[in-house]
Amino acid sequence: MFKGFDFEVVWRSLPYLFLDGMVFTLQLTVLAGAGGIVLGTLIAMLRLSRFPVLSAVAAGYVNLLRSLPLVLVIFWFYFLIPWVWQWVTGAERPTPVGAFLSALITFSLFEAAYYAEIMRAGIQSIRKGQAAAGHALGMTYWQVMGTIVLPQAFRNMLPVLLTQTIILFQDTSLVYVLSMTDFLGAASKVANRDFRLVEMYLFAAIVYFAISFALSGLVRQLQGRVAIVH
Repeated sequence: MFKGFDFEVVWRSLPYLFLDGMVFTLQLTVLAGAGGIVLGTLIAMLRLSRFPVLSAVAAGYVNLLRSLPLVLVIFWFYFLIPWVWQWVTGAERPTPVGAFLSALITFSLFEAAYYAEIMRAGIQSIRKGQAAAGHALGMTYWQVMGTIVLPQAFRNMLPVLLTQTIILFQDTSLVYVLSMTDFLGAASKVANRDFRLVEMYLFAAIVYFAISFALSGLVRQLQGRVAIVH
């Protein structure tokens, strides 16, 4: 079945694929995931705010980002933001944002819309009596959220947050549109250089599947432990 295929090219390219490509993919996933969770938590709190204007702005942000293709957001930020910044600052020429910074900010902003809905569900899963008890003790809104509600919401939603992070890990392959060398980009460069597209793309698919499947198994175990706690 595999007659004529040369999988030796995969073995020769492993250092480049993992030390350059996979390291970049994991770095972008961790940084964008952390940024997305922090921003998403703030957006979730705004959506649950008693102020209609703040709630409407947060809802609009979530609905807008979730209605756009991620690759379009990447293009928009990378190509248009320098022109917008030039117009705002009155600079003589557009200021390039840079491929990595563009990707990091784009993924953080985009994933924040999804993390926000997850965290909103987690916050709403906490009984209102606990927040009321905090207020009765003289705690402010932010103290109640920071010490009572959010820790429990994070625990409840941790499996779902990690599942969304796995999706983010897969989505990072879209940075190829900015000519960045993530894991898939590294595999693509080797494939085109050595004319071994089938071998390299097959190997890339296996690696993505193995990592995502293993992480999904850990999420299922974690979900079981969280369920036992409740």
